[in-house]
Amino acid sequence: MKTILVTGGTGFVGRTLIPLLVARGYAVRLAVRQPSEVFPDAVVVGEVSPDTDWRAALSGVDAVIHMAARVHVMTETETDPLSAFREVNRDGTLALARAARDAGISRLVFLSSVKAAAERSGDLPLAEDMLAHPETPYGQSKREAEEGLLSLSGISSVILRPPLVYGPGVKGNFRTLMQVIRKGIPLPLGSVHNRRSLVYVGNLAAAVLAAVEQPDIPSGIYHVCDGLALSTTELLGRVADAMGCKARIFRFSPWLLEQVARLARRHDLWEKVCGNLEVDDTLFRQRTGWKPPFSVEEGLALTTEWFEAFAEGRTE
Repeated sequence: MKTILVTGGTGFVGRTLIPLLVARGYAVRLAVRQPSEVFPDAVVVGEVSPDTDWRAALSGVDAVIHMAARVHVMTETETDPLSAFREVNRDGTLALARAARDAGISRLVFLSSVKAAAERSGDLPLAEDMLAHPETPYGQSKREAEEGLLSLSGISSVILRPPLVYGPGVKGNFRTLMQVIRKGIPLPLGSVHNRRSLVYVGNLAAAVLAAVEQPDIPSGIYHVCDGLALSTTELLGRVADAMGCKARIFRFSPWLLEQVARLARRHDLWEKVCGNLEVDDTLFRQRTGWKPPFSVEEGLALTTEWFEAFAEGRTE
């Protein structure tokens, strides 16, 4: 039985990935920041940083899945956010990769982000060989981690760049979207014809598994998505259908929406809602044979089913 070390395994993606790995017959070792009653066998490594001692966690391990990260937040408290992101996402990642290499481990799967490439895609989907233009401290730190991993010899680094991840337990903008639809709040988005890629958490977990199991995949960056880019208007309609209700959407000039967002100093929010962010994951599919096991309809149905239970207090 092969042993896989997983960092960030207690998070949103990890809650889906860990059962999948166990079902495939892997022994999973979790690395956590502090002792946990829920995961008593996990190895406590503290915060991910350049000084983290990984020796105990890496002993006897065959592969590493690194998902732990400092994530972007709505309200940043650090006076120097980029340095804080770099310490965890770049320097901490590279320290783990070097420790894994020195321990004789041949495969590292790193969960990066589309934000390492760009915040928008223009008229064409983002491909892995396009010049990266990260615009946030989070995206910059992830991009620098990618560059560091690809320059590191002696270990195969498979880097996955997912777009927006949704699924049971989702937080952030996607949960807010479901709350708005459930409350029947009118939205002026009927004239938005953008294209945005998403990935269901079960599909992303399956992609991580494929990255672990495909022996011939070369080190590199790979985009992963559901394969169907949707406009914000289409997404609202599909989510509402999955919830068994109707989205209250009316037409309003996207240009005027953008001007309002600029005046309110929330152009970033306008970009997230109305801009294009589409990725091309052809390369990963070709090199691994991976196909999303869940359709968009199935993913949204499972997500909204969880959300209804969450909204009614029947689950966390």
